[in-house]
Amino acid sequence: MHSTGDDGAANTKRRVVRRELLAMLAELGVGDALPSERRLAEELGVSRPTLRAAIDGLVADGLLDRRHGSGTYVAEPRVAVPLTMSSFTEDMKRRGMRPGGRVLSFRTESAGARIGRRLAVSPLEEVFTIRRLRLADGASMAVETLYVPVALIPGLHKEDLEGGSFYDLLRDQGVVIASGTETIEPTVTTQEEADDLGVPVHTPVFLFERITRDEQGRPLEYVRSIYRGDRYRLELDLRPPTL
Repeated sequence: MHSTGDDGAANTKRRVVRRELLAMLAELGVGDALPSERRLAEELGVSRPTLRAAIDGLVADGLLDRRHGSGTYVAEPRVAVPLTMSSFTEDMKRRGMRPGGRVLSFRTESAGARIGRRLAVSPLEEVFTIRRLRLADGASMAVETLYVPVALIPGLHKEDLEGGSFYDLLRDQGVVIASGTETIEPTVTTQEEADDLGVPVHTPVFLFERITRDEQGRPLEYVRSIYRGDRYRLELDLRPPTL
């Protein structure tokens, strides 16, 4: 059994190695490879398990990207996603990034029981089912599946959503977005989602599910979005409770 002193020394070594690695990352660019673990351990004068633990921490923080069989690379910076009613397009513009997108599929079909419940419509009512790839500065960020009652915006066409904001289309139709409910949970990509995003299957992602409502509380849309876990972090604006 290790003593408390041994554990403390190991933790101190990991913190020192982490600082050294962070200093190294400041000199590298996105996509640059780190030296091999053997070389790094020798240069830093630590054991490979200690080095590996420090690298694991930076991978978990989204600063490094470990690619099996290839090496460890400087990761793309994560985009902070505020938990607000703003659209993807608005979020990216706010961060100085160029939003874009591509419609992967666009069809009209019966809502069915599951989507009907979420949109508070008959299972037989027609809905648009729209699958979109969302981009920022040309890089894949999310895959979004949007379900909208056809009666809400009957003139909608695929071209209307190529790279644009659905919320802007609703506003142009005089539809007021008043509230919404959103859930978030961690998951991994399916093969289809991985192919769309250009990442390996079972890559960690965030699953966002949102129902947006008008001023009368009627659902306007149900959206299921898969956000890349290596490019996103969640951002909360916390305020003290009102007494």
